[in-house]
Amino acid sequence: MSVKSDKWIRNMAREHGMIEPFEDRQVREGVISYGLSSYGYDMRVANEFRIFTNVNSTIVDPKNFDAKSFVEFIGDVCIVPPNSFALARSVEFFRIPRNVLTLCVGKSTYARCGIIVNVTPFEPEWEGFVTLEISNTTPLPARIYANEGLAQVVFFESDEQCEVSYKDKKGKYQSQQGIVLPKI
Repeated sequence: MSVKSDKWIRNMAREHGMIEPFEDRQVREGVISYGLSSYGYDMRVANEFRIFTNVNSTIVDPKNFDAKSFVEFIGDVCIVPPNSFALARSVEFFRIPRNVLTLCVGKSTYARCGIIVNVTPFEPEWEGFVTLEISNTTPLPARIYANEGLAQVVFFESDEQCEVSYKDKKGKYQSQQGIVLPKI
């Protein structure tokens, strides 16, 4: 298994639609950077957010998640409350090849502010917009800037194809379009 370079990522995005829309360079001026980097792709967060609230005193249960635990917000800047989190989605739509697995890590600009981004791996042949979990670990409100970089995707290509891909097993998050809540 090998980490893939900017050249490989650019080729896969342009010729196979692996990332749409695709920015073939790092956009940095006046924004939290996004686009192609040496060995990854910095994806952007869209302007759609679901901010966690405990107004209903609900218990968080991944097997029976209460959608009323979130307040929907659309805007250029999302304020995540102290010691809380928000869900969002990526601007980019991803189509992962059958012999590729990705890992995602939050951008250092946010990490240095106590903002942690959690994204599960993109499995072979998964496709869709990415649901992003943004945790504010600080005792202060935190700003998240829509249409700017939030996390870096690193691509790993295997020397052999898997027997069963995410698409083959009809994964429950396949082809997701918006912010998708937990499913069982």
